[in-house]
Amino acid sequence: MASGWAREGAVQEQIESTIKDGVERARSEMNHAGESLTHCEWCDAKIPEPRRQAIKGVRFCIKCQEEYEQEKQASAGMNRRGSKDSQLR
Repeated sequence: MASGWAREGAVQEQIESTIKDGVERARSEMNHAGESLTHCEWCDAKIPEPRRQAIKGVRFCIKCQEEYEQEKQASAGMNRRGSKDSQLR
């Protein structure tokens, strides 16, 4: 495939590394199979019992979970491995 100035196979390597990064990120964000925490991992606030029962392996209070989701969403659209040209478009 013609790709301008990129060397042979560079496009496929970029695709594979993007997929690998996505899989690693998804694995790191999976709920832990263990018990839910009694206090938030970030702010040490007490996590209510109904939340702990509803979400297996919960690690954050509701407020910190919302902050975590916003941070995750803000960084999800960025292709860090993309070429300089693709980031300028």
